[in-house]
Amino acid sequence: MELELRHLRIVCAVADAGSITKAAGQLGLAQPALTAQLQRIERVLGGVIFERDRTGIRPTPLGELVLARARLLLPAVSGLQEEAARFSNSGGRIGETPASLTVGSATGHVLGRLLHHLTSAYPGMRVTTQVSWSADELAAMVADGRIDYTIVGVCGDAPPPVQPGLAWRVLGTDPVFVLLAADHPLAERPAVDLADLATAQWGATPGDGCFAECFAAACGRAGFTPSTLYETDVVSCIDLVESGDAVVLCQPMFREMPGVVAVPIQGEPLKWRHLIGWHPDGPAAGLANQVIRLAGLAYLDSIARSPRYSRWLTGHPQYGVENLDHSPVRIVND
Repeated sequence: MELELRHLRIVCAVADAGSITKAAGQLGLAQPALTAQLQRIERVLGGVIFERDRTGIRPTPLGELVLARARLLLPAVSGLQEEAARFSNSGGRIGETPASLTVGSATGHVLGRLLHHLTSAYPGMRVTTQVSWSADELAAMVADGRIDYTIVGVCGDAPPPVQPGLAWRVLGTDPVFVLLAADHPLAERPAVDLADLATAQWGATPGDGCFAECFAAACGRAGFTPSTLYETDVVSCIDLVESGDAVVLCQPMFREMPGVVAVPIQGEPLKWRHLIGWHPDGPAAGLANQVIRLAGLAYLDSIARSPRYSRWLTGHPQYGVENLDHSPVRIVND
């Protein structure tokens, strides 16, 4: 038997767990099978790499050497695989305009218009999409080269998804509005006090991050605890509102339609930041300035399609699209 990367992963897993039993559970193996694997690895290496004591197991001097090398090799191989994936996706032309571009999104209002602007600006480029409710999942896909750019939303001043090495830029910040039935008693108000909705059933589309906690905290400041927060898809949310069974938290660019209306919440207790992320070493990184500019145009298009929000922004200039020519790029390294 020759030593393989999977053997080094096993050694690291056992050392990190401090117990063969715990490591076996984490690796999805039976304990006897893991013990047999370790014995084979030790035969290849020519000595014992773990010894037992009263607190569990600990590496021998040989084990310390193997672990030190493994902790260097495994991240290096993982990085090589990611770089190779990005190189392969670019067709082997790092630095050139790629033949294809994949854009991910966890928000629904900017992606469609961004695709329009991308295909207009680069008519020969094949543009594909990847959608997920999870901003963390999309960030991981950018990191390992499966997608080139992603648009995500984060609550308030929350940081971007934690994924080492990605670059992020804020496209803009919006307040969170509430979607009411057109015949709701509060629907005609210029803004709704959150406390006036204390007895309402609530709905929202799913997502990760801290939004649910921020919503609960905002309700607490308004003097109540929300009785229900349904997480469901967009169509079901609209159905719940139109039937009067719930009110729904929504982005202010919500397209107006018969039967429902998006209304500001007094004092803007909830905010949503739109971010675009990419890998600085990715095959499409050379397009970053152009993609960011086009994403900003897509954001403006979305606002323009909502006359009510456009009017609201005239009195609230701190919201809406960032000045993308001067907004900073944040690179997450931890």
